[in-house]
Amino acid sequence: MTGTEALVGRANESKQKANEAFKARRFHNAVEWYTEAIRLLAREALHCDTDEAVERWALAFRAGNDSRPTEDGRKGQEGESVNDRPNSAAAAAASGDRPSAVVQALVVLYANRALARIKVEEYGFAISDAGISIALSESEYPKAFYRRASALFALGRYKQAMSDFKRVLRAAPQDMEARAKLKECERRAREKAFAAAIDTSSDAAASPCLTADMSTVPVDADYTGPRIVPAASRELDRIAVGDGSVTRAFCEQLLEWYRAQHKLPKKYVMQLVTAAYVHLREYPSLVDVKLGTGSVPRDTAPDGYGAAANGELSERGRNGQHQSNDTSSHAPILLPHLTVCGDTHGQFFDLLRIFEMNGLPSADNPYLFNGDFVDRGSWSVEVIVTLLAFLVHDPRCMHLVRGNHESLNMNMIYGFQGEVRHKYTEAVFQLFEELFRALPLGYVIEGAAGRRALVLHGGLFSQHGVQLQQLRNIDRFCEPPTAGLMSELLWSDPQKESGWGPSKRGVGVSFGPDVTQRFLDDNALQFLIRSHEMKDEGYEVEADGRLITIFSAPNYCDQMGNKGAFIRLDAAMQPHFVQFAAAPHPPDVRPMMYASNGMMGLM
Repeated sequence: MTGTEALVGRANESKQKANEAFKARRFHNAVEWYTEAIRLLAREALHCDTDEAVERWALAFRAGNDSRPTEDGRKGQEGESVNDRPNSAAAAAASGDRPSAVVQALVVLYANRALARIKVEEYGFAISDAGISIALSESEYPKAFYRRASALFALGRYKQAMSDFKRVLRAAPQDMEARAKLKECERRAREKAFAAAIDTSSDAAASPCLTADMSTVPVDADYTGPRIVPAASRELDRIAVGDGSVTRAFCEQLLEWYRAQHKLPKKYVMQLVTAAYVHLREYPSLVDVKLGTGSVPRDTAPDGYGAAANGELSERGRNGQHQSNDTSSHAPILLPHLTVCGDTHGQFFDLLRIFEMNGLPSADNPYLFNGDFVDRGSWSVEVIVTLLAFLVHDPRCMHLVRGNHESLNMNMIYGFQGEVRHKYTEAVFQLFEELFRALPLGYVIEGAAGRRALVLHGGLFSQHGVQLQQLRNIDRFCEPPTAGLMSELLWSDPQKESGWGPSKRGVGVSFGPDVTQRFLDDNALQFLIRSHEMKDEGYEVEADGRLITIFSAPNYCDQMGNKGAFIRLDAAMQPHFVQFAAAPHPPDVRPMMYASNGMMGLM
């Protein structure tokens, strides 16, 4: 057995462990074992310590020996073959022990790790891994192109995905799945271009939520479920937050109606969404809450928050203006304590479990849900409508923060658009999309002795010096941009290393514990609560206790086996974590069943 064969054999042992972990749906473990195999081959055969070095080696190797880097990264000089130097991959090739077996093993390992990373939503890293596999391969490797295309599709980069799917079909013309995904890419690209052409996020466009006419929408005569009875006669059959149209009895009946797999009439969904939109559009982008004040009397509305109970907009609202940049009129919302939940992702029966464990939302038992209410789980409509029902009943009991999945691009890919179209209509989906643009981007929670925490969905920023006032000043009434503060607070993730790193998702940034500490100190905050990432235990505490990730979708997508969790906070501002297991649900409703064709193969 040659040295190369022995080396590849050792790597294959780690690869086998990775494959077994993948089959057991332990995708993070699979990534770790694939990484161990890659590092072994890269270091001992190619003398490369990083993935970037492997990619440089691959590109140089394809370009020819004279330009191939040596083990210390220097290129061969003109007239001097790299093969003449010992201890390099080229020297091994010159001695007859060619690295081709190592290279081919790496081609497969990087492509396999790309698939595992897709499974854990590390789309940015998956694109990189598939790209290295492509660079290493002496001939086109369809699996690498397929996996890069899938990761690009997941990020809404349809034109790039189309190019890779076409490469797959050149190598495998009979691959019907790749052909179907190419067609889905083409369709999504057309839809995206059309949406950009008629951008409805501007104030100049007619507001679907402000112009929706519910008076023409019937409720079937044989409907026996919970009913909304408008408390006052208003134009277009509108209702308003806190006006008594949505009672606590309605909310309780709605939970049981949904538990029994029934559908709420379209009219009531429209009334809830439009009422919530009118209310939320006048919140600031960063909402202030003060804990420990006892329950707030129902007739005492927080100053400057939302529309009046008669459903009338503020003077700014009537003029088509939003209040996101005006924080002068917003006093803190006073709450006795607060339960903070992370991603729920359309897992309605797990939402029921939270309420069973922690009590229904009320003025004395308020909740904050930290984004990603929809997509992936196939009860996304039921989750968001339930949260809106409690908000419209009493805004003191329900607080909502926007996540990266409260956006058109994500909803088109991950199922919410398909679900709303299936259960209702495209017009109802447009109401939800406008509502999502009105959601606040974060909350500042203050307890006793001035202790404060920031709650936002994703994470921190690619530069030091960001102040809370900059977040308050964000005009959030748009689809999330691909860069900047709004993009980063929706998409970023923490990393163990200090400083910054590339985003594993392909959007936002990875930030270290030192970045967290400095941001919190600069803004007089004690800790940060974020969501956005599945955690095996439902939560994770990092950065010396100052960064908390909370995730409330147990057994995520019916395959990850994780716990869910939520946080209880009172005026002492000492987080109390409550974990819970996944609730049983009807087996005939699977995750992503309304998702686009391009994503179904990734589940």
